[in-house]
Amino acid sequence: MTTMRRAIQAGFVLFLVTSLLLCCFPSFAAAQDQQQPTIRFVRNPDLAPDFKLTSLDGKPVTLAGSRGKVTLLNFWATWCGPCRAEIPDLVDLQNKYKERLQILGLVVDDEDQDAIKEFAERFGINYPVAIAGDDVRFQYGGIAALPTSFVLNAEGRIVQKHEGLRDPLLYETEIRSLLGLPIGNIKVETFDDTGQIFLKNAERASELPGVDLSKLTPEQKVVALHKFNAETCACGCKYTLAQCRIYDRNCQISKTATAKIVAGLVHPTPAKSEPAAPPPKEKEK
Repeated sequence: MTTMRRAIQAGFVLFLVTSLLLCCFPSFAAAQDQQQPTIRFVRNPDLAPDFKLTSLDGKPVTLAGSRGKVTLLNFWATWCGPCRAEIPDLVDLQNKYKERLQILGLVVDDEDQDAIKEFAERFGINYPVAIAGDDVRFQYGGIAALPTSFVLNAEGRIVQKHEGLRDPLLYETEIRSLLGLPIGNIKVETFDDTGQIFLKNAERASELPGVDLSKLTPEQKVVALHKFNAETCACGCKYTLAQCRIYDRNCQISKTATAKIVAGLVHPTPAKSEPAAPPPKEKEK
């Protein structure tokens, strides 16, 4: 009887997980297409940039200290509503996977350490929290939205990045997969990082947000992408045009500049012809 009950419970949990994944995540296969739900990890992931910070209780916070564990690097702020909403779920995940998972909370845009400490105590945060300066923020691509979380495998390599509030079931599924634990009928796919994780990898991209390359020949497309990665955006972000299109899709300056480059390749300006040289003067006899 006990074995049967456990089997029924396991089947129900699998059904519930699959149903939630299909309903909650656009990154998972659509239910209407009856496709297998999917999570995605970076193929050949890069090492996460390490840092040396100090936690609210005075202890060192580094990625090296978490090596061998799956790490969830969570950038957040106390004033951020979605950040506050997901903290109880992160606390539950840290409790559930204890020694095999390490969540690190990096606070940005907030330097009041006493207020942050009071907030952490009130929410029962059970993982290290440290204030991250602009140098750390820049290492991780500027952090355009809060919360932003990076998922690291046990080797310290970034396999996924999530911006905004996500259902904790997505995080747990990714964590379980990286730990080699059962994830039910969930498919794991890989993809190349073309700037989604590290902006430096924008040079690998063959398409960019808000840039129409459909009118270019393959040769012209190569030229355009080279220009996008060679020219700096004038908006002040200090990124290339390609990086800025990924970092800030609403930037009108990079959008206009890339469109101008494309238009110049589609309709090149005719080269001005040199004026004919005057005929040589005849020597006086």
